Amino acid sequence: MKLLAFIPIKLTLLLILGILIGYFFSFNPVHLLISTITLFILLSAVFIFEKKTKTVLFGLVAAIGFISLGIYSYKSAQPINSINHYTKITSQEDGAWTLKINEALKPNQYLYRYFATVKSIGDKKVSGTLLITIPKDSTTTSLQVDDEFLTFANIQAINEPLNPHQFNYKKYLENLGVYHQLRISSNQFIKVENPKATFIGIASKARNHIIDKLKKENFGTDELGVIQALLLGQRSDISEETYTNYQKAGAVHILAVSGLHIGILLLLIQFLLSPLKHIPKGRTIILILSVLFLWGFAFLAGLSASIIRATTMFTFLAYAIYLNRPSNSFNILALSILFILLFINPNLLFQVGFQMSYAAVFAILWIFPLLKKLYFPKNTFVRYFWQLLCVSIAAQLGVLPISLYYFHQFPGLFFISNLIIVPALGVILGIGILVIFLSLINWLPSQIVWFYNGIINLMNNLIGWVAKQESFIFSSISFDFGQLILSIITIVLFIKACTLFTYKRIAIFLISLLCFQCYTSFQKIEASKITEAIVLHQTKRSILFNRSGRNLSILSNSTEIANNLISDYQTAERIELTQFDSLKNSYSFKNEILLVLDSAGIYPKSTSMETILLTQSPKINLERLIDRINPKEIIADGSNYRSYIDRWRMTCLKNKIPFHYTGEKGAYYFDLEN
Repeated sequence: MKLLAFIPIKLTLLLILGILIGYFFSFNPVHLLISTITLFILLSAVFIFEKKTKTVLFGLVAAIGFISLGIYSYKSAQPINSINHYTKITSQEDGAWTLKINEALKPNQYLYRYFATVKSIGDKKVSGTLLITIPKDSTTTSLQVDDEFLTFANIQAINEPLNPHQFNYKKYLENLGVYHQLRISSNQFIKVENPKATFIGIASKARNHIIDKLKKENFGTDELGVIQALLLGQRSDISEETYTNYQKAGAVHILAVSGLHIGILLLLIQFLLSPLKHIPKGRTIILILSVLFLWGFAFLAGLSASIIRATTMFTFLAYAIYLNRPSNSFNILALSILFILLFINPNLLFQVGFQMSYAAVFAILWIFPLLKKLYFPKNTFVRYFWQLLCVSIAAQLGVLPISLYYFHQFPGLFFISNLIIVPALGVILGIGILVIFLSLINWLPSQIVWFYNGIINLMNNLIGWVAKQESFIFSSISFDFGQLILSIITIVLFIKACTLFTYKRIAIFLISLLCFQCYTSFQKIEASKITEAIVLHQTKRSILFNRSGRNLSILSNSTEIANNLISDYQTAERIELTQFDSLKNSYSFKNEILLVLDSAGIYPKSTSMETILLTQSPKINLERLIDRINPKEIIADGSNYRSYIDRWRMTCLKNKIPFHYTGEKGAYYFDLEN
């Protein structure tokens, strides 16, 4: 299938190109709007005068016009560019902030977390979204979507990652249009009585009501958590062990209501309503009921962004089935992305879930028909599972580069999980919807509860068994952006070569594969040349990395080092060998000499140490230490008391010595270039 033969595909690619240009470069939104309007007027004029759409001039103007539209849609979609955004208010301390909860995030062990819309500051109407964190204590009750409250707290910047290759939560939130946070306690805000309800709030309350009903039934804890995820898009109650098992088994997509669930639900609805085809206007009735049921399910699942985009896409697909033209799936997919999703919210393009969802769908629509032709079993049962395997392989090929880039792991037994779970998912969803309906009318028999609990328990156990096959789980795979692009090109060229074996296609594929291998080898060679020493930040811990090429020494007196600090660095920097050692009193890194002062506070009376690392809150007179040693810089890591940090900072400021606290400035890198 020639994808670029479809005009919606071309327009989608041009729009995406424009969004990417807008993401990486700065433009004036007013100038963009004028240029976009001008280009589309010019496009209309070219069409009127030439009466054709296949001329070079028309194609060129159309391409530039849609690229400009993509740039403008991205810039105009950024909340911070709005004239009413709260950051445009010069003084934010003169009035109370009026905030409205629009999403309740998964709480952690210590905090409730929310996204809240800013309605006003004092008497000034403003817009924007903040991250709200509220400590958990005996007096704190969780807030609900649509709750409004007043607070005089001050906004704070969201911290940059403090350690190398740490997840950039600040950048993640910026892609969601969230630029600041409010940290408030339960006595720092006042709830507004009878706030105005929104559609999203009503959906959230309906979902919470269903969850409360299900909690009263005799479901197991793990089973109930999975049921909530499968049917209601609520993953906050899934245990860490269960979620990790689904990750390792390559079946974590089952726990997020997405295109897979909506697609299976559409097939189930179409099957149940198929008898209506025999009555007048039956196909129209099936279409209307299918769309209503899909959006009703999306409503119960909380109308999250992933659910909305999946339901939108399959609404188009239901219409294509109604027109008896489901073969135009690529057109439907592109239209749903272009006109409904990316045009309205270009930030979706930078969300991992969006990328993986559409990569999987594209791969299934393109690769699955090719795989299916390789073998056609005569037995219906065998043919069904062969096709299911083909779908699983196609989807995995589509998401493989993205999954390796973001998560650096690959579940080798993904096809077993999909062959076991996906065939049963329709039954699981169907029974689950029945369970929800019966629980809402207070007529859910205990036998159905027992049966459904057993099905979910069996699924969890099967996933757990697959996850225990550690030798088939490939993790900590180094995979950077260059490998991402080259791997996508290689996979596309491989599929094209398989569809038509020609010397030219095979040669181009082999060249792309060689380029991927050469790039990977080059990155390994470059990694072997790097030498660096880093003081990392971890609360109550002292950690120092000493790297020589692809070998890493971790220096610390603590055994409780956060695993992600080590694994993220190892993976990103292509480390082969890692060894642990205790933290000594002094080190020499090329021309850098480091003195480590721990809680004992013992140091030589006279020395020529250039840099001092303060750890474990040493009780020292820093003024006297500076007089004796005269260091060029002082470092304090996360193992020190905050009161000590403040005192040391003032002492260094007084003596004009640079002070580096890892909890504020991030990890400290020693200069080893000389």
